Amino acid sequence: MREPLSLVSGTILQGERSRAKEGAEPAGDETVVAEHDTIFAAASGFGRAAICVIRLSGPGVRAALAALAGGVPDARRLALRTLRDPASGEALDQALVAYFPAPRSFTGEDQAELHVHGGLATRAGVLGALARLPGLRAAEPGEFTRRAFLEGRMDLSAVEGLADLIEAQTQAQRRQALRQLEGGLGRLAEDWRARLIEAQALIEAALDFSDEGDVAEAVEGQAAARLAALEAEIATAVADARRGERLREGFVVVLAGPPNAGKSTLMNALARRDVAIVSAVPGTTRDAIEVSCDLGGLPVTLIDTAGLRETADLLEAQGVARTRAKIAGADLVVWLDPVDSPAAPEPGFAAPVLRVAAKADLDGEAAASGGDLALSAATGAGVEALLAAIEGRARGSLGDGGDAVVTRERHRLALERAVEALARGRAALAAGDTELAAEDARLAARAVGAISGRVDVEDVLDALFGAFCIGK
Repeated sequence: MREPLSLVSGTILQGERSRAKEGAEPAGDETVVAEHDTIFAAASGFGRAAICVIRLSGPGVRAALAALAGGVPDARRLALRTLRDPASGEALDQALVAYFPAPRSFTGEDQAELHVHGGLATRAGVLGALARLPGLRAAEPGEFTRRAFLEGRMDLSAVEGLADLIEAQTQAQRRQALRQLEGGLGRLAEDWRARLIEAQALIEAALDFSDEGDVAEAVEGQAAARLAALEAEIATAVADARRGERLREGFVVVLAGPPNAGKSTLMNALARRDVAIVSAVPGTTRDAIEVSCDLGGLPVTLIDTAGLRETADLLEAQGVARTRAKIAGADLVVWLDPVDSPAAPEPGFAAPVLRVAAKADLDGEAAASGGDLALSAATGAGVEALLAAIEGRARGSLGDGGDAVVTRERHRLALERAVEALARGRAALAAGDTELAAEDARLAARAVGAISGRVDVEDVLDALFGAFCIGK
């Protein structure tokens, strides 16, 4: 079991539980996790299935199992039991029941799982019976994981990794999320924090020995060296071109070009289905159409856009404006130059541009002489080469999800604050302002501690756990 998150326990957990004990109302929209509550929820998707897993957590789990399953099975062993409605005695299902006593459970509380048959009527019957038991209530979204966090079973970065793992759509996203769930970022942040506290202690010692010049100077030199090393390490983690964040969000590819360049036809070919209207009439595409796909294990978002040209049509002009906005936020612009009416890409694109000679079936010689590659969306020639080129650009930009440290904007902002504080601390030591250096070291440690959830996480919790599905 991990060490409890002491500062979190002091600022959040104890406050929530004390209000619950006193019967006070929560402040604002804050979610109260009452100590006496026992929660339950289905942990598997809604709909017809072979098995539905129903989870329970809280101090009333044993009583619930006794009432519903006729007793509490041995810890961590599946037992076949007939579940009965405690009110009527009616048999609800034959299920496998597992019991996980506190503190060795996901939430740190008494916990149980009911593996019932997945029919909708069976699911509804068991959930209804649980709802009628005294002291039990349906769980809020993410409440199981929230309890695990508040009990010190997971730090905040691991919780975020779990959320990303649930949402992962590609293998690279899965690898990155699993690495964070297993504590990669949390351990690194705690190592940085521990070393910052050691540096802070050295600075405080220098203050204590300020009347002994040679001793204070030597201690300050050790502290300055540690601050410099930490600043370099954290700055390196931040300066990764936001690969982790971009991997979570996906590599954005915008298909752009003049009207009738074949963008919509290419979009349909890449998506392998008709997602965009294809017409010979210029200006048919007015709004951006997005398709998410898995390209070599990497998340890629393809965006079909309106053709770029000057136009007096107000609706088409809005489409052109939206195209320029999408290009501004793209990781890669695939610019289509139709061989029957080639047009040079417009200047000022911030994103890298991959020039494609489109409609190569109309003029093979012209296609061979223009662009980075040629294709015909109508015949399919060159489409695989384009996909390979996009995958190569995406892999060069995102990596494979195995080594990114920073995966969310929250992490990056916290580490940037730490780097700034460390730079100020080193400057303060060099200038002889030891008291200011001590404060900057404390601020750096506080910024790093926010990543694992030791400090400054109150505004993060509701948004984060609210994004989880019910039952997790």
